[in-house]
Amino acid sequence: PGDTSVLAGLYGPAEAKVSKELPDRAALEVLLRPKVGLPGVLERSREQLLRQTCEAVVLGVLHPRTAISLVLQVLSDAGSLLSCCLNAACMALLDAGLPLATLFCGVTCALQPDGTILLDPTAQQEQEARAILTFAIASSERKVLMATTKGSCSVEEMQQCLAAAQRAANTIFQFYRDSVRRRYSK
Repeated sequence: PGDTSVLAGLYGPAEAKVSKELPDRAALEVLLRPKVGLPGVLERSREQLLRQTCEAVVLGVLHPRTAISLVLQVLSDAGSLLSCCLNAACMALLDAGLPLATLFCGVTCALQPDGTILLDPTAQQEQEARAILTFAIASSERKVLMATTKGSCSVEEMQQCLAAAQRAANTIFQFYRDSVRRRYSK
């Protein structure tokens, strides 16, 4: 989204260390690396959200006792970073050919002080916003896989943001289809 960019690398399924091995499914590890410096509390929190979202769609039971590592490197952050990470993670999973129950995408909404909803806000718009809401939306039936908020909003405003995010997801899923078509039609 916008000028925010994230590079994603996926490794696995590969042999897991005995301490991380799960007997019934693949162990999924997500690492988020900031543009500069070492990962902090915010990156660890985002890693957990990303891991839980990916675990919901990856059919890890098909690869028991293995490890899958997803590494996300932030190249530039101009706002909507978590949704960009979600989209990069989905494209990496798709490109690696891992079996997925459904595709997903990330959409960030900024709720302005006057009540208007901005999709894909910039860093400046995020600072001015009353609330920032990020959703992970599944391609099947546009169900919500993950939602996180920063700031305060009413239930009605959250539902309006969710509806706007579900509409915006159609555009992102079309981008996925076009990207895969271009890549594999060569």
